Amino acid sequence: MVEIDGKKVQLFALSANKQIAEEISKESKIPLSNISVMRFADGEIGLNIEDSVRGNHIFVVQPTSNPVNENLMELLIMTDALKRASAASITLIMPYFGYSRQDRKAKSRQPITAKLVANLIETAGANRVISIDLHAAQIQGFFDIPIDNFPAAPLLASYFNKLNKQDIVVVSPDHGGATRARSFARFFESSIAIIDKRRPAHNEVEVMNVIGDVKGKTCIVIDDMIDTGGTLIEGAKALLKNGAKEVYACATHGVFSRDALDRIEESCVKKVVVTNTIYHENIDKYKKIKVLGIGSLLGKSIINIIYDRPISQIFENIYKDRLE
Repeated sequence: MVEIDGKKVQLFALSANKQIAEEISKESKIPLSNISVMRFADGEIGLNIEDSVRGNHIFVVQPTSNPVNENLMELLIMTDALKRASAASITLIMPYFGYSRQDRKAKSRQPITAKLVANLIETAGANRVISIDLHAAQIQGFFDIPIDNFPAAPLLASYFNKLNKQDIVVVSPDHGGATRARSFARFFESSIAIIDKRRPAHNEVEVMNVIGDVKGKTCIVIDDMIDTGGTLIEGAKALLKNGAKEVYACATHGVFSRDALDRIEESCVKKVVVTNTIYHENIDKYKKIKVLGIGSLLGKSIINIIYDRPISQIFENIYKDRLE
C-alpha cells in the first residue's frame, strides 16, 4: 500500500497476465499487494486478500482472455471480496475484455453477452473499468459506471515509423474495420484499402476482392484482435496477389487461438505487431511476432486517475513523442 495525494492505494494482480501488472506497478511505483488464489478439487475458485484494504482505493489487473470463463470468475470473485472488505473504490484494469465480440444480436435468438458481463461486473461491486480497444465502442454504453476505453493505435503506429510513408497503404481486413483503418492511416498520411471477404462458417474466411490500390505498396493490416489468424493470412495472400510489395499486420489483442502462432510464422506476412494485453508463454520464439508493452501507459493512467487528471492524452501523444 502507498499513499498518493492523500489516498491509500493498492494494486493487485490476478492470474491472467502478471507480466503487464508488473509493468503497471513499475511505472506507477505502486507495489503489487499480496493475494492467494486457489482452485478447489471441484474447480471452484477461492482467494484470500492477505492485506487490509479497508478505506483504500484498489486497482485490479485482470484481462479476461483464455481461459475466459476462469479469468472472468476470478475477477468477479475478487471484486466481491474487495467490496465486502470495505474498499473505498474498486477499479478493474481489463486490457482485454472477454466476450466483447458478442455485443449485438446477429440472429433473433442470440444473447448479448458483452452486456451480461457488464452487468456482472457492476453487480460484483466495481466502481470503474479500464480497457484497451473494446471490440465495439458501444460496449461503453453497457455500463452505468465510468469506463475508459483507451486506444493502442498510437503505440502500434510508432513501431512502423521506420517505414517509408510514401509506400504505405493501411488495410482493413473487412468493411466493418474501415473506420479503424482510416484513423490509423492518419499517422502515415496514407490511403487505405479494404479486403472484401465473407465467412462461409464460424472462424472460416473467404477473400472475395481487394478494394483499393495496393500495387507496389507496403501494406499494414490493422485490426483490434487476431484470433485464429485465418482472416489475416488469407488477406495477406490476396494483397500480394494484387501486387503488394510486402504485408505487415498489427492488432491490439493477440488472441492467437489454436495454432495461430504457428500458422502466422509459416505465412507470407512479414511481421505481426501486437500489444501485451494478453499473455502467451514462450511467444518470443516466434520471429514474426513483435509484442509491445502497454503496461507503462496504464501505469501512468492510474496516477492520473488518482490525481483526478485527464488521461486520454497519455495514449494519444505516444506516437508524437516517439517521433521526437
